[in-house]
Amino acid sequence: MKNLMNKLTIVVMVFAIAGTAFTGCKSKPKDADLKAAIETALQANPNASAATVIVDDGVATLSGQVPNEAAKDELGKTTAAIAGVKSVVNNLTPAAPVDIAMDDPLTAAVKDATKDFPTVSATVSAGVITLTGEIQKANLQKLMMALQALKPKKVDNSQLVIK
Repeated sequence: MKNLMNKLTIVVMVFAIAGTAFTGCKSKPKDADLKAAIETALQANPNASAATVIVDDGVATLSGQVPNEAAKDELGKTTAAIAGVKSVVNNLTPAAPVDIAMDDPLTAAVKDATKDFPTVSATVSAGVITLTGEIQKANLQKLMMALQALKPKKVDNSQLVIK
């Protein structure tokens, strides 16, 4: 009986040691490994050039600036798809659109189109050309055709006096 008890104790200890050893093999990914995997995945996306990643206990935090909301969502989904990432805190901020740069070329083109009409003044805001001043009825069509060819959002001639 004593011999059977010793054998049973040895078998239980072997299973306990084996169970501990095998459970240790299934350890969770380290934060540094997750960060490297996320950064590698994000490098494939040109929108992620200004994004930074911090991983703490499997939680990935993204920060930085991206071109738009779609890029923010896409990078968040890419990060969440990495094996071992528990959750994603997406602190990426979409860049604010700059309308002024869009108006600059249009403003220069409008100035060129109106140079032959000294009594007409034109301003550009958010792609809309607003005309003020006076113009002869015979010249209005010529001016409007020149301005429409610039493909603005709209040409507002409601403040233009037609003689």
